[in-house]
Amino acid sequence: MDKEQITRSARSALHTIVQGRVQGVGFRYSASHKAHSLGLTGWVRNLDNGDVETWAEGSTDALADFEDWLASGPPGARVDRVIAQKREPTGNFADFEIEGW
Repeated sequence: MDKEQITRSARSALHTIVQGRVQGVGFRYSASHKAHSLGLTGWVRNLDNGDVETWAEGSTDALADFEDWLASGPPGARVDRVIAQKREPTGNFADFEIEGW
């Protein structure tokens, strides 16, 4: 296996829905900052029902750290539940974006 194949196989994706008091508390901005610090790509956005949705791609370790962070969020947030699903990475993202800004 060459280096590119190893890198691709070590990458994964994580799709989450974060429920609780997660809008109006800087959750998207803080999640974006955390994702950048972990070297993740993808996006975060508010949903109409008050939840926050994320799609993140990167190393499995970084994704685990991101999921752990999502469980508490920034100061002022109250996370009741994180619904997380591991997915196959798309490779379509160059950065981590805040959608809806």
